[in-house]
Parts: sequence; C-alpha cells; structure tokens
Amino acid sequence: MGKLTVEECNIKGIKVITPQVFNDARGYFMETYQKKDFEAIGIDVEFVQDNQSASKKGVLRGLHFQKEFPQDKLVRVLIGAVYDVAVDLRKGSETFGQYFGVELTEENKKMFFIPKGFAHGFLVLSDYAEFAYKCSDFYHPGDEGGIIYNDPEIGIKWPSVDGAELIFSEKDTKWGGLSEYVANNR
Repeated sequence: MGKLTVEECNIKGIKVITPQVFNDARGYFMETYQKKDFEAIGIDVEFVQDNQSASKKGVLRGLHFQKEFPQDKLVRVLIGAVYDVAVDLRKGSETFGQYFGVELTEENKKMFFIPKGFAHGFLVLSDYAEFAYKCSDFYHPGDEGGIIYNDPEIGIKWPSVDGAELIFSEKDTKWGGLSEYVANNR
C-alpha cells in the first residue's frame, strides 16, 4: 500500500502526486499521507496544521504566500474540481516569476506539493468544491502576502468557469503584481 506516482513539473521543487487508489463495490480507499512514502519521493516535511475550505464555482483564492513564516503545502480536492497554481518567488531561482498549474479533482485524486517560496492560489471550476491542505508551519496573523491573480508579468492562463463571474475576497483584489513584490523584497 501507499505507492505514489510523481509527475515531472517544469519548476524544480513542486510535485504533482497521484496516490494508489483501491476501488471496489463499496467505493474506494487511499492513503493521503504516509511519511515514509513522501520521504521516498523527496518530501521530508513535518506538517503541523491541516486546513479545509469550501467554495462555490468561480471563487478564486490567492495568490497567497507567508512572508516571515513560509509554509510547505500539500493540497488536494475532496469534492469538486479546482485549477491550482503555484508561482515561484524563490530568490535566485532560474524559474522565478514562472507558474505551474494543475487541475485537482475528486476524480483524479491528485495532490499538489508546493514548497516554501511560492505564492499559491486556486480557482473553483465545479459548482462546489472542498479543498484540503497540510502546512509545515502554523498560521501567523498578519504574515500573509499576495500577488494579484491576473498579473500580466506572470501571465497565468486561468481556465473558463462556464460563464460564472469570478468571486474574490476583498484583500485578493488589492495585491500588487510581481514587479511590486520584487521592489519590496530586495
């Protein structure tokens, strides 16, 4: 049990992981986290907090990062479908400012590992979605930073949500772009 398949990504450090799923007439079973299996694929992280959110179609959360207390994240969808994005903000990275996106669904059961140093966000594609993630550090109020979701310098190609209007929190409409992030983090 516990076999994981890892997809290669164009940005070093992030990983798309598909767990082994056991289906039968009753439904399915899968291990969503097993420390030894994750260590075997190069993810040796101590997760200290689990979070879960529910959102309706068109909700776009992000792009968020933690300034002084960065977090590794292991994200997945329990119900529905999202387009999940990580943007490389690591100083000196050859892929700085580039993004990688993946569709996470209850059907494909993929997980997305996002290491420290990335901004993260997702767009809900289904009528309803439940999203769960593990974090390697605790939430620290006032430590959150962000980059605007539609920054042309990054150029994220968000999928269409079949006529639904995008829905944001107020803070997510006020983040600056990548150039502003660079200017403030020299």
